[in-house]
Amino acid sequence: MEFNISVISGDGIGPEIVREAKKVLDRICKKYGHTFNYTEVLMGGVSIDAHGVPLTEEALRTARESDSVLLGAVGGIVGKDSWYDLPPQLRPEAGLLKIRKGLGLFANLRPALLYDELKAACPLRQDIAEAGFDLIVVRELTGGIYFGERKTEEIDGVMTATDILKYDENEIRRIAVKAFEIASKRRNKVTSVDKSNVLDSSRLWAKVVEETAKSYPSVTLEHMLVDNCAMQLVRDPGQFDVILTENMFGDILSDEASMITGSIGMLPSASLGEGKPGLYEPSHGAAPDIAGKDLANPIATILSAAMMLRFSFDMDKEADDVENAVKAVLREGYRTKDIMSEGCIYAGCREMGTLISERILEEV
Repeated sequence: MEFNISVISGDGIGPEIVREAKKVLDRICKKYGHTFNYTEVLMGGVSIDAHGVPLTEEALRTARESDSVLLGAVGGIVGKDSWYDLPPQLRPEAGLLKIRKGLGLFANLRPALLYDELKAACPLRQDIAEAGFDLIVVRELTGGIYFGERKTEEIDGVMTATDILKYDENEIRRIAVKAFEIASKRRNKVTSVDKSNVLDSSRLWAKVVEETAKSYPSVTLEHMLVDNCAMQLVRDPGQFDVILTENMFGDILSDEASMITGSIGMLPSASLGEGKPGLYEPSHGAAPDIAGKDLANPIATILSAAMMLRFSFDMDKEADDVENAVKAVLREGYRTKDIMSEGCIYAGCREMGTLISERILEEV
C-alpha cells in the first residue's frame, strides 16, 4: 500500500523525534512492502522565520491533500524567542489552531497508559501505580473558548479582556459519538466531564451527551465535574475508560493524565475529523531547552505514528508491531533521561528510535 504523509518537524526537539518516528515507519514499510511518501511542511517558528506566518496557505493545502499528517512540536521560549513579540495570531502555536480548523479536526484522542515497566516512574502513590490504568481522553478540538470571539479593550479606563466560550449541539454531538464509538471498542464506559453547576455551555453539553448515549445502550455513561475529575485522576485513575470533554478542559486534563504515566514523553495523540487527513503528534511541547542534545524521548512520537497506522491507514497489525516494539525495548530496560531509573540502561533519542525500529522484525 502507498500513502502520502505530510511531515511537520516543527521547532525545538521536533526534528529529532520526527526523525525517529520516520525510522520506525520505514521499518514497517520494509517488513510489509508499503510505501510512505514524505513531504516536509513548515509550521511554527520555522515557518515564521521563513514566511512571516506560523502556517502558510500553501502548507495547509499540502496537508489537506495528503493522507495523513505527522507533527513533531512547535514553539519556543516565551520572553526569549522573538516569535513571542508578535501578535498572538502570528505566534508559533497559532499554526496548530489553524491546521486543526483547516483540516476539520474536531476530535483529539490522547491515550494515557501506565506501562508495567514504568510503574516506578509514576508519581502517584505506590498502591495506585501498582493497580495501573489505561484511559483515553477524547477532547473536542475546534470549538469552545479557544475558538470563540476574543478582544481586549479599555472600558471606563480599565483594560478588559473577553474570551467567549460557545458550543452548539452539533459540535457536542459529533464528539460525543466519537467517544461512545471508542468506548464500545474498549471497556464500555464514558465519563463526560463539564462544569454544569456553573456554565450554560456545560449544561447543553450534558444534555446532548445524554441524548447521544441512548444510541449506545452497552456503554455506561457517568457525568463528572471538571474539578472532581482532576482530583480523581490522581486519586484513582483506574476508574476511567474514556473521558469525554470540551476543548479547554480536555487540554488541561490530558496533560495531567499524561504526567501520571511517568513522563509526558510517553504519550501520543491523534486529531481526527470526518474523512479528512488525521494529525498525529506527541502530547508534549517543543522543549527547546534540550533541543539538539539527543535527550528527547521519541516514544510519544513513535506511538503517534502507530496511531496513524491504525486510524488513518487501517493497519492494525502494523500498529501492534510498533506498540509491541516499544514495550519490548522498555522491558529490556532501556530508558531515555525523562524515564530513567536505577538499574536501567540509558539511551539517547537517536538510540531509542533505533532500538525500537530494530525490534520490528523483517520476517512477516
